Amino acid sequence: MRLSTRIGLAVGCTVPLLVLASGWLLLHLVARDLHRAEDQHLRQRAAAVLPDARALLRASENGRPKAADTRERRLYSAALDVGVRVVGADTAFSGGPQPGPSVTLPERTAGPVTVHDGTRGWRALARPVRGASATGTLWVFAPDTADRAQLRLVRRRVLLTALLAAPLSGLLAWGLAAGASTPLARLTRRTAGLDPRTSGTRLDHRPTGVTEVDDLAATLRTVLARYDEQAARTSEALDTARSFSAAAAHELRTPLMSMGTNLDILAGHPGLPASDRTEVLADLRREHARLQGLLVMLRELGRGDLVEAEALGTVDVADVADAAVAEARRRAPDADLVLDTDPGVTVHGWEPGLRLLLDNLLGNALAHGRDTEGRARVRLGVHGRPDHVVITVDDQGPGVPPEARGRIFERFRRGPDSAGSGLGLTLVAQQAALHRGSVTVTDGPDGRGARFEVRLPSDGGALPGRRDWLIGTAGTNRSQGFPKEGP
Repeated sequence: MRLSTRIGLAVGCTVPLLVLASGWLLLHLVARDLHRAEDQHLRQRAAAVLPDARALLRASENGRPKAADTRERRLYSAALDVGVRVVGADTAFSGGPQPGPSVTLPERTAGPVTVHDGTRGWRALARPVRGASATGTLWVFAPDTADRAQLRLVRRRVLLTALLAAPLSGLLAWGLAAGASTPLARLTRRTAGLDPRTSGTRLDHRPTGVTEVDDLAATLRTVLARYDEQAARTSEALDTARSFSAAAAHELRTPLMSMGTNLDILAGHPGLPASDRTEVLADLRREHARLQGLLVMLRELGRGDLVEAEALGTVDVADVADAAVAEARRRAPDADLVLDTDPGVTVHGWEPGLRLLLDNLLGNALAHGRDTEGRARVRLGVHGRPDHVVITVDDQGPGVPPEARGRIFERFRRGPDSAGSGLGLTLVAQQAALHRGSVTVTDGPDGRGARFEVRLPSDGGALPGRRDWLIGTAGTNRSQGFPKEGP
């Protein structure tokens, strides 16, 4: 059912009820006012004739008919336009307009009452008459004006008005509602052809001045925008899943083939010498560790590609660095690890991602930054600047050749003697880009080793529009425009 029809029916049912209620209230108030005026008149007449009624009963009880006749005439003269009835112990006198003698009057009344003689109504007021030798009741009567034909006519007209108001008010309300809902109908027609699954066309709404319609259009635009956003995220998630599968299949092929060859050797040569058997088993363990590390790194890349803005918050980088150094010392107790941080250095970021960045920088320094004697001396620095945070990791290793510094952040880029997955520095670049920062590699401060420097904006910002680190490396060491100053 259309909205205009609903409004028309609702108004068409409500208005007659309001007319009836208003008419009933009006009639009730008018009848009350009429009764009040009649009752006041009855009280005045009763007070005026009460002495004559008392004298009439006294003369009647004392057996003086002439005096009773005189008092009766004086009683009727004083009553004027109301009917009177004096009821004694054995006598009754009545005169003027009043209900017939067959009408039963109430025994007691606290005030004026209404009695009916057939279809005619009367207002009646009783007053006790007390004297030295006679007692009785004085009744005064007046026609009930609140029950006259005029009020009955008003009742009929109220009912007729209510009956006419039903269709007229319904049609008027339907017409007004149809006109008022025209902007809503136009919005319905414009949105009827929108299909976000097959078309990129979106709602183009101009303000109509109708708050509800404009709010609905704004809500529809928001819903469509969220649909587009979620569709894009779903597409990215599917691309990430496909890339994960492709990358895993490509990178796992070689170690799995190597493990298969070693297993064939063990199965085909049960009498293999102990030294050869030990060498084969060691090779299997290395390949197993490489597979495990590769899968962990691929999983972390996928997490970084799919992280949402709701996961970001204020992160104390000094606390994260302290935890990362503690873990690195546990893994490499022989290493000389130094932590140099400014207190209270915070960024708006993803804490697990920042921890992953620091863990991989420290792991890379411990694996490739040892000096010629095999000792690892690594220094991690975290320093705050007015609008960004600088993270540096210095080692004493052979360093990174200038021609290789732009490629070491690419996926599966491993050195000739590396046993890693080739994804550690890719994860560092991913997290730097995720936080709208940059990562670069240069020579160490004293010309020896390498320095990895990460610069992150303190206030963070929106997440990158597209993150495709499992599909292809994007912006691995692109600078965000931070000043190149010392830590």
